[in-house]
Amino acid sequence: MPIMTNKMVLCALRRHLLRSSGSGGAWARLLQRQSSGCVYSSIHGFNQEEIRDKLQAFAGGSIDLLKQESGIAVLTINNPSRMNAFSGSMMVDLEEKVSQLEKWTDGKGLIVQGAAETFCSGSDLNAVRAISNAQDGMKMCMFMQNTLTRLLRLPLISVALVEGRALGGGAELTTACDFRLMASGSVIQFVHKHMGLVPGWGGAARLVRIVGSQNSLKLLGGALKVDPDYGLQIGLADGVLEVPQVEEDTGTQQAENWLSHYTKGPAPVIQAVKKVVLSGRELPLSEALRTEKDVFGTVWGGPANLQALASKSKHK
Repeated sequence: MPIMTNKMVLCALRRHLLRSSGSGGAWARLLQRQSSGCVYSSIHGFNQEEIRDKLQAFAGGSIDLLKQESGIAVLTINNPSRMNAFSGSMMVDLEEKVSQLEKWTDGKGLIVQGAAETFCSGSDLNAVRAISNAQDGMKMCMFMQNTLTRLLRLPLISVALVEGRALGGGAELTTACDFRLMASGSVIQFVHKHMGLVPGWGGAARLVRIVGSQNSLKLLGGALKVDPDYGLQIGLADGVLEVPQVEEDTGTQQAENWLSHYTKGPAPVIQAVKKVVLSGRELPLSEALRTEKDVFGTVWGGPANLQALASKSKHK
């Protein structure tokens, strides 16, 4: 049985790009991606090592990754003194953690959360001021778009656990997960307008796919505060955490319990589920169908399939 990786879905993306490269459309412009999931490469004037070096100069905080035997990992944005704002080194750290998750063959799910019961307040203003010229700002934008696109394309079912506030780039980060769970009293707010900006980490493009163009215009143009009720109403939130009754009933534990409903089963099967959904979301129908066939072939006759047939578990 062949080993299934993200490359199968990405190869389908590339096949379509090759056929459409003469059209000059958005798909064609993705043709030159250097690595799996990346949007920008050297053809776009993007030098990843150059911007990594610049970002590393602005230290502070960390991105912590815990891989669990359950197959669910926990990724924590950890910079509480700055409301978990991203320093430059944290941006680099996030890219490195995404690389680790791309290679995690036993993984099934991912929880993205902030430390100290708040999610993330976007970019650390100290780093922003230091790279405020247009050229470096664009490079930082491309670096974070690459990283968050790869995060969304991980073969893991992901959920953003929003406690406290998710502001600016933090709001964008929530859209790079498959689902969003909001705690009581939490807020997601795209505050970019107040900073004289628009989202630059891919948050606007992803937001439109989640809540539609009209709701996106309201959230971005009005810099609206999205509480759990409004989040559920417009489809930005997929669930609201219960107020903990006991100390052990943390937000992380509730998120893991919620996510486990969709990650129960063998890792190859759960990863295959994510891959067919990914291809359906990003590819034209004919290519998505061919990719679904290819992914189907990696699990047909596999251990989980044979075990299910032997136990006649279809109607359980």
